[in-house]
Amino acid sequence: MLNSSFLPFNRIRSPEPTFFPVGGTVAAYERVFESNFLSALRVSATVTLITVAAALLFAFLAALALSRFRFRGRRSFLLAVLIIQMIPAEGLFISQFKLLEGWQLLNSVVGLSLLYVAAVVPFTIWMLRGFVNGVPRELEEAALVDGCSRVQAFFRITLPLLAPGLVASGVYAFLQAWNEFTLALVVMTRPDNMTLPLWLKTFTEANRASDWAGIMAGSVVIAIPVMIFFLFVQHRMTSGLVSGAVKG
Repeated sequence: MLNSSFLPFNRIRSPEPTFFPVGGTVAAYERVFESNFLSALRVSATVTLITVAAALLFAFLAALALSRFRFRGRRSFLLAVLIIQMIPAEGLFISQFKLLEGWQLLNSVVGLSLLYVAAVVPFTIWMLRGFVNGVPRELEEAALVDGCSRVQAFFRITLPLLAPGLVASGVYAFLQAWNEFTLALVVMTRPDNMTLPLWLKTFTEANRASDWAGIMAGSVVIAIPVMIFFLFVQHRMTSGLVSGAVKG
C-alpha cells in the first residue's frame, strides 16, 4: 500500500511488479490533502471518540451489574445481548434510517455516533463481563474490612485491575467506529459530512478512472492514527487479551 502510493498510474497498472518506489512521486499525497480530507478526519475522529467513550461507559456499568449483582431478568438480558449480535447489520438499515430521520439526526455526528454505540455495546458488554468476572470478589471484601467504602474499594482495587480489559474493549470499539463504511454511507449523505472511509470512496467515482495511487495514499494516511493509537495501548491491550488465561 505504501509502495503503490508513490507510484504513477502507469507503473501501478504495469504487469511487472514494482517492489520499491524508486523514482516515485508524492503527487498522490498532494491530491489527498487538496481534497476535503481534513473535514472527513474531523468527522471520523469526533464520531470515534464519542463511540469509544459512550460504549465503554455503558458496557462497563452493564458488565458490573451482570457480574456483581443477581436480579430478575439477568439471564434474559444476557441472552438478548447475544441474540442482538446475530442480527445482520444490513437488516436494520431501514429502521435506523427512519429513526434518525424522525429525530432529525441524519447527516449529523450525533446520529451516526448513536448508531455506532448501539452496534458496539452488546459485544463490549460480553468482553468486559469476562474481565469483571476475573476479578475476585474477595479483593473488594478485603478492602471493605480495611475500612474502605464500596465506592472506594471499587476505584482503588477493582478499577485498576480492569484497566487492561477496558483498553482491549476500547481498541475493539475504536476499530469498529474508525473503519465502518456501510452504515455511514446510509446515514451521512452530504459531501461535507463524510467519514474517512466515505471520503476514500471519492477516489473511485464512476465518471472517471479509479485513482489507485490516491486510494493507496489515502489508506496510508487513514492508517497512521490507528498505528499511533496502538503504540500507546499495545502493552495494556496485550495484557488484557491474555488476562484470565492462567490462574495462580
